[in-house]
Amino acid sequence: NAAAAAVIGHPPAARGDLETLAGEDAGASARLSRLADGAVAGAGGAIEIARRPEGRPTEWWRVAARPVDGRPGTVHWRLEDVTGRHEMEAVLREEQGKLVDFMDHAPVGFYSVDEEGRFVFANATLADWLGVEARALVDGGRRLHAFLAEPPEGAPAYALTDDGADLPDVEVTMVSADGRHFQASVAQTVVADEGSGRIWTRSVVRDLTPERRMREALQASEARFQRFFDDAPIGLALADREGRLGEWNQAFQKLLALPAGDLRGRPVIDLLAEPDRDAFAQRVARVLDGEIIEGPLELHLRAPAGASVALFAKRFEGAGGGDPGLILQFIDQTERRNLEAQFAQSQKMQAVGQLAGGIAHDFNNLLTAMIGFCDLLLLRHKPGDPSFADIMQIKQNANRAANLVRQLLAFSRQQTLQPRVLSVTDVLAELSNLLRRLIGESLTLEMVHGRDLFPVKVDQGQLEQVIINLAVNARDAMGGAGTLAITTRNETVDRPRRAAGDEMPPGDYAAIEVADSGHGIPTEIMDRIFDPFFSTKEVGQGTGLGLSTVYGIIRQTGGYVAVDSAPGQGAKFTIFLPRHDPESTGEASAEAADQGPRDLTGAGCILLVEDEDPVRVFSARALRNKGYEVLEAKSGDHALELLAEAEGRVDLLVTDVVMPNMDGPTLIRRVRERLPEMKVICISGYAEDKFRQSLGDQENVRFLAKPFSLKQLAATVKETLRG
Repeated sequence: NAAAAAVIGHPPAARGDLETLAGEDAGASARLSRLADGAVAGAGGAIEIARRPEGRPTEWWRVAARPVDGRPGTVHWRLEDVTGRHEMEAVLREEQGKLVDFMDHAPVGFYSVDEEGRFVFANATLADWLGVEARALVDGGRRLHAFLAEPPEGAPAYALTDDGADLPDVEVTMVSADGRHFQASVAQTVVADEGSGRIWTRSVVRDLTPERRMREALQASEARFQRFFDDAPIGLALADREGRLGEWNQAFQKLLALPAGDLRGRPVIDLLAEPDRDAFAQRVARVLDGEIIEGPLELHLRAPAGASVALFAKRFEGAGGGDPGLILQFIDQTERRNLEAQFAQSQKMQAVGQLAGGIAHDFNNLLTAMIGFCDLLLLRHKPGDPSFADIMQIKQNANRAANLVRQLLAFSRQQTLQPRVLSVTDVLAELSNLLRRLIGESLTLEMVHGRDLFPVKVDQGQLEQVIINLAVNARDAMGGAGTLAITTRNETVDRPRRAAGDEMPPGDYAAIEVADSGHGIPTEIMDRIFDPFFSTKEVGQGTGLGLSTVYGIIRQTGGYVAVDSAPGQGAKFTIFLPRHDPESTGEASAEAADQGPRDLTGAGCILLVEDEDPVRVFSARALRNKGYEVLEAKSGDHALELLAEAEGRVDLLVTDVVMPNMDGPTLIRRVRERLPEMKVICISGYAEDKFRQSLGDQENVRFLAKPFSLKQLAATVKETLRG
């Protein structure tokens, strides 16, 4: 027909025309020839061949041939274009391949077993978990229960439980061929063919091992984070966008000193001191807007905590795109601030102390000369002399000036102390009459002595000065009426305690409490009361050295001063003196001071070295009046020259400590290189401790503090020469 002619390109006239359908494909031509021969022989058939027209896609044709009844040798050919079906089959085969590949390499296992529990299908994933190739798993007749750690008793061979029903999800322990156990979740559907009675299953397997590991790792991570969060040494808190607390750690709660019930949902800003709230609100607003701020914000918590903290704030995104929140870190700065304040106070006190010490040294030289020359004048002007009273007035004023200098040295902790083991009770008992005269009749003095007070080692004169200074301050604070109460007790400090900016270590202390009923100390000046020359009194009413002297003496003694006061409630000063054990050191209680020898005359050659002319002149005249030969030197170099000229006649070296070019300790070392047994007295306006440090390993050196009188100088010289 026309359609066949169109396919072949012309009406076919012979058998060979049909073979043109095969084109250049020899195989297709051979198959066409066999098809034709079969049809001629009486056997029909059909083949499919691919035809590749030039410039067009491949075409698939079904060629059918059958004999024609009643006409031997005649063949009926039928040509059918099956290109579309071939394309569909190719697509179907490709999709089937993809499905098989997906099934084999899916992240879950698939299997099917028959009623005997034999595998009829298993994908590559499950086979890999079980340690068996998929083909061997199916073709080898492997059974399901062989791969279960605990097969269900009495259950069908295909079942995972004893009822054999469908299982939406069940956990089992599977065992691979190499003995590896793993937890698996299996969803099983049982299928029954009613016609044949056959049963098989369709099952999906999930290996729970990675999931379990991930869950365990997540739990460990959460526990680790919670431990770090809870046990962090700094306060951590999580707050919502409105600044309300959600979570916090122990350090944060401890910092606030509030129970947990008072924190849940509470705005953080309510926990801050009033002056710092605006700064906190501004910082939080900037952080929530996405700004990254690295530096801390200094804040103070509200009472009762009142701690100084450094705040770091970070933004974190809410889960699922929710509102952002805040991560807040609070670092307690209280101790650091106290240390900074203590260091600043220490630096200030040290600087002023050095200044005071230098001034005191110069004054001591002047006062030594003044007192000394008064003593020389008194040798010629006896009590009946008209000039005697004037000289004594000069000497008394010089002694008053010396007391002021001692106060300066006490503040700078550079005075020479003469500590002795004594009883605080005895000192206060001796001082009570003087205190009553000092405070006046309008004020009441109450003394309450503790029992069995710890012994202390202090300079009695300096301790009396401390009590007198505190009593005078209390008198001025109370005005015309009130009570001054002095109480003593033993106190044991178990943990470090703050006292006037210092940290008092644990230990046993004898405490002296001086309390008044005056107007108290204003809060704004509490930190300044121990500063030198600071006074709330009117001009001319005080030197401003009273409390600074108290502080300097007690600290140099190794004790501490604590202050407790509030406006209108009086003031209480408590002195803590460390306990001294006389038995461990072999020291006895204080005894009456040695009055020294009455006969101050002597004999011998003394080398006197002093760069201050008035002090040297007075000392030389005083010693010559007592019968000594005196060689005077203005410097260390001059002293060495005189020593060389004296040719061994010098019995005693008396030298100042601080001198230009060569100081006293250096001179002593140079002298003892020549004369190791030379006896030495050092005189100085500085403290003995400072002199001893610079002296090194030199021994047998006496010390005489300036200002000194003629008698003190003569007595010290005579005692030293006696050995």
